[in-house]
Amino acid sequence: MWSSPMDKDAVQRASLELCFGVVSLYGINQGLGGSMGRVATEYYMKDVQKVQPSESQALTAITKIPWIIKPLWGILTDVLPIFGYHRRPYFILAGVLGVVSMLFISLHSNLHLYFALMWMTLSSAAMAIADVTIDACTAYNSIKQSALASDMQSLCSLSSSIGALVGYFMSGILVHLVGSKGVFGLLTLPYALVSVVGIVFSESHVPGFSYKQVNQRFTDAGRAMWRTMKCSDVWRPCLYMYISLALSLNIHEGLFYWFTDSKDGPMFAQETVGFILSIGSVGSILGATLYQLVLKDHPFRGLCLWTQLLFALSGMLDLILVLRLNLKFGLPDYLFIVVDEVVSQMIGRLKWMPLLVLTSKLCPHGIEGTFFALLMSIDNAGIMTSSWLGGVLLHVLKVTRTEFGNLWLAVLVRNVMRLLPLFVLFLVPKGDQNTFKLPSEIMGVDSEEGDEKEDARNLEMASLVHSVDRR
Repeated sequence: MWSSPMDKDAVQRASLELCFGVVSLYGINQGLGGSMGRVATEYYMKDVQKVQPSESQALTAITKIPWIIKPLWGILTDVLPIFGYHRRPYFILAGVLGVVSMLFISLHSNLHLYFALMWMTLSSAAMAIADVTIDACTAYNSIKQSALASDMQSLCSLSSSIGALVGYFMSGILVHLVGSKGVFGLLTLPYALVSVVGIVFSESHVPGFSYKQVNQRFTDAGRAMWRTMKCSDVWRPCLYMYISLALSLNIHEGLFYWFTDSKDGPMFAQETVGFILSIGSVGSILGATLYQLVLKDHPFRGLCLWTQLLFALSGMLDLILVLRLNLKFGLPDYLFIVVDEVVSQMIGRLKWMPLLVLTSKLCPHGIEGTFFALLMSIDNAGIMTSSWLGGVLLHVLKVTRTEFGNLWLAVLVRNVMRLLPLFVLFLVPKGDQNTFKLPSEIMGVDSEEGDEKEDARNLEMASLVHSVDRR
């Protein structure tokens, strides 16, 4: 069977449009913009809003709520077309929402803390909507053009990794030059690019859509997800993933304030903070590479055991730094924090990768995209819980903007808490990562059809790899 030149041109154009969308969203909006936004938010909360570390920890966690309800965005883009299109309007809407949010924060001279938090949450929602929309596009493309599936997966991961690396490197320099509010103003450009993707993206028009079907489709999707979640092979690993993330207490804001403000601390400048985070992203890439080359064939439970232990041990590097023991060994702060960040990010990625693979294995056929988003929302809920619990810990130990006497104790408690998920490791299946499958009654289709859809799940998984360390 042969294709006409017109068909080949159409396929080539669609591939180029999708590549443009992947680079724009994964690389520029989420990779570059997400990393710059993270650093700008930390300095904005500390220097502009002047909140305490525990308060900043709890408030910034709220901005992750749109990622917890990501299944809602996925269902909306699947079942509710706007003006006859399922994807393009959502790209445009997400871009406009992000631009407006960033403009309000950057231009308002005396914005109240809770209004600033509202606009940050809306910008996070814009990124989540764009993310789930491009997820759907890449998954659809992998089914239509299965030969390009692996190339698209590589492009997703590479774009987000390079974007984050460049974004972190630039973030500290830009905060120093234009301030955190100025960086928010610059972030309107990545969001505007999301709208551009929606304008240039080609999509078939759906005429005469009956909006009466929407309620039934929502109901059907909800029933299918609930039926799957009741399976013990699904809810047990989901519970472990939540516990593992929730008990890994996030005290990053306390450490960040100490790094930049404390007279007893390193007193790092903005440029230094950005450079350290960019080097840390290299560690994350190394972790993903090590997993791919060495660890991807190991059983789930054994891999989770050792990565959780290493995760707890890596936290001791922060304790050494806070207690200033590195200086006693003749290791300067700058060198030690670079090593600390690289090791922490690498082990964090190694810990996350088997959980990510397990998540993809838990998705039944027919609702892969929506259910994958549901499982990722559970993980995001665990990350948000860890931020809130970390904020409570900082508050209880009276770690403030100027008082860091008990910060070492907060680090020690965090490290001990990282060991607790080992007691519920029995929730993780024993099977290896290549052969583990859900029961056939849950999967819902035969193995041949499942193999055809495997690339779709892998592409959706790839789009989330770069967000592993939202600590």
